[in-house]
Parts: sequence; C-alpha cells; structure tokens
Amino acid sequence: MVFSLVALPSPPITLYLPKKGPNLYPPKLNKMSPIQCSLPVSTQSKTPRFDLKTYWTTLIQEINQKLDQAVPIQYPNKIYEAMRYSVLAKGAKRAPPVMCVAACELFGGNRLAAFPTACALEMVHSASLIHNDLPCMDDDPSRRGQPSNHKVYGVDMAILAGDALFPLGFHHIVSHTPSDLVPEPRLLSVIAEIARSVGSTGMAAGQFIDLEGGLNSVEFVQEKKFGEMSECSAVCGGLLAGAKDDEIQRLRRYGRAVGVLYQVVDDILEAKTTKSKAIEVAEELRAKAKKELEGFEKYGESLLPLYSFVDYAADRGFSFGES
Repeated sequence: MVFSLVALPSPPITLYLPKKGPNLYPPKLNKMSPIQCSLPVSTQSKTPRFDLKTYWTTLIQEINQKLDQAVPIQYPNKIYEAMRYSVLAKGAKRAPPVMCVAACELFGGNRLAAFPTACALEMVHSASLIHNDLPCMDDDPSRRGQPSNHKVYGVDMAILAGDALFPLGFHHIVSHTPSDLVPEPRLLSVIAEIARSVGSTGMAAGQFIDLEGGLNSVEFVQEKKFGEMSECSAVCGGLLAGAKDDEIQRLRRYGRAVGVLYQVVDDILEAKTTKSKAIEVAEELRAKAKKELEGFEKYGESLLPLYSFVDYAADRGFSFGES
C-alpha cells in the first residue's frame, strides 16, 4: 500500500466535534459526550492509526502534477490561463480526486488507473465552483484563498473557462486511462456517473433550488450541491476497480453522507448556525458514513483512508498549510 501506517497501542479512539471557540455552541452543548469511533473490531485489532495527512498531501502532489500536464496553456491562451487559475489553485484540498483514488485502492485497483478520473473530477469540481461564484449565482468574491475566477478574468472568460473544463474532464478520462487496467465498460459507467452528478438531477438541481429558496429546501440543497460530488468521487473509484453492485451502493451512501457532513460542519464553524439540531445532524451523518464502511471490513487496512475522511470532515484535525 502507498499510505503510511504507524503501529501504536490500541485504546478506544475518542472523537469530538470541532470547537472554534467558547461561544460557538449553546452552553449545554459545550459538555457534549464524546463520540466513540466506530472502527470495526477487525480493524482495531491490527492497532494501526492511519496518517491521513501524509496520505492526502502525498496524493495532492501527484494530482497537482498530473493536472498541470492535463491543462497546458495553448491557443487561445487566455481561456487556458483562466482554467489553470482555478484548477491549479494552491488552496485546493483535492478532496474529490483523493477520495476517488482511495475508493479505487480499497478494491485493489491501481492508482494509475484512477488518476485520469481523479483529475477529471477536479476539473468538473473546479468548473462548478467557477460558475457557482458568478454574480448571477452565489456571487462569491473569493475561492480557495484567492479572488474568484470572474474577479480576475471577467465574467465572460469565467463562464468560458467553466464551459471548457467540463468536457475536458470527460476527454481526459477517455484519452488517458490505461486500457490494460480499466475495461471500456467501466469507463462508460464512470462517465455516466459524473454526467449524472453534475446534471439537472444533481448539482445543477441543487444550485437551482438554492437560488429559488423556499421552505424545507436546505436538506435538498446540501445533498445536491455538496453530497453529489463526494458521492460521485467514491463511486467512480469503486467503478474503476470493478466493485460489485452492492459495494457501489454502499460507496454511494457513504460518499453522500461525507459530503453533506463536511458542509454541515462548515456551517457550524462559520457560525451560520449554533442550533443543537445541526450538531445532531453532524453526529448522525458521521455515524451513517461509518456504518456503510462496516460492510467493507474484509478489505482490512485499505479501508482506513475512507474511515479517516469521515473524521476529518467532522473534526478538521489538521490544516494543509501546516509544514
């Protein structure tokens, strides 16, 4: 395996939801009971603690290199400059491609088979962010620690950059995935999955409802705008490695739960809500994601990255800016 494992004693792992400051939660929530990590017994018995930061940052370096090669500057230069500005942003965590690679490796797949799809997911993800940030959408002035694409290149060029990144992602999958590692039917399934997730029943639907507003729309928006990309990333990794249908469905439920969990915790940390209901939802999503992973116990330590992603989504235990 490529990720790092360090042998440590095996006491129960106690996890807490993150706290940004003493006033983030109502007083009664500051004394929350600890959440016991639901690692399966078979995994705990091996006494490993997975170094997610090393695994993640190592993959980021590889993915950044491949993205740099996948989106070279060519004529017309300005479109490619705008595309690269967002795709290669230094503040990007690369969560979709990293999850895709981890899911592929879970089922014994070669990460070389996953890299083209991983890059495509980042292209599609970046395209959706470029368009979401536009003044006619969410009107966000910054993204990933830098000015939004349209603030630098203008609205017209930002639209074109997003439009170009979507099909480039699909083309990259077809043209760069090793045929000896991934049969063509699996590639078709991956392309169909990505198209579904960004289309009118996926992320686009979430953005539409977010713009329209309305009562009881929050859950739908969270699942479509934030859960879809995480779900798609996990599923694509499984499809590339030839996971079974029931395993794909587990990955689907897992990925969606992790994606929504990340956004719910973001809202809590940004003090958009301090209601106890939000804390309860986060706890339920963490438990739901880990429950799905229990069905993969037979894969042993290769399951650890997916477990760790859940806890990172809830706890944010490290920053990628740290040395």
